[in-house]
Amino acid sequence: MSEDDVLRQIEQAVIDHRLPPGTKLKEVQLAEVFGVKRGTIRKVLARLAYSRLVDQLPNRGASVARPSVEEGRDLFATRRVLEGAIIQILTPQINKAQIRQLRQLLDREQNAYEADDSKLALSLSVDFHRQLAKMGGNGVLEEYLNDIIRRTPLVILTHLGTDPQNRCRNQEHEAIVDAIETGDAKKAVAIMNRHLLHIENRIEHKTEDPQPDLATLLLSS
Repeated sequence: MSEDDVLRQIEQAVIDHRLPPGTKLKEVQLAEVFGVKRGTIRKVLARLAYSRLVDQLPNRGASVARPSVEEGRDLFATRRVLEGAIIQILTPQINKAQIRQLRQLLDREQNAYEADDSKLALSLSVDFHRQLAKMGGNGVLEEYLNDIIRRTPLVILTHLGTDPQNRCRNQEHEAIVDAIETGDAKKAVAIMNRHLLHIENRIEHKTEDPQPDLATLLLSS
């Protein structure tokens, strides 16, 4: 397994809510889980720390980051600005094939919710926001949004928990696509703002829960 493979698996575990904030990331244990050398793990942890998914403190090792309330609110406020700009760019230029692609993604998301597959539903919800950015065609906006999206699951877990009401509401995803399809960028942006504010306004301090074993968290499905 390459360094990039390990990085992607840990990032996905964060997005899937399998690695809670504050989880200790021990080099030896990670090396055993992924079957790589400790040097590879050290490089991965340094990259994760650079993207602020991991906290590295002297004499305390590495752990999954615990964003503050203020940082969490700032991240969602920034998402509102970025995703509003993406919608403004995308709406006038979107084509029928792209609308069809978005609706297929929403159908899969809805099916996942109905099947009570929360892991898949959460992943598809994140994909929806990423797909809008990709279709917008502005690589800088897409890069910035992807960086923030990687960090927002930690905000949710740190301050909101795993209650389904703290996730994206997929009926609003559909309303956003409806507005984009009709060319109403202003309405689509307003729905997106409301969509993200639903989570942003709920961010507050939450009592920390005890964490399970690291290997169990990473290998769970």
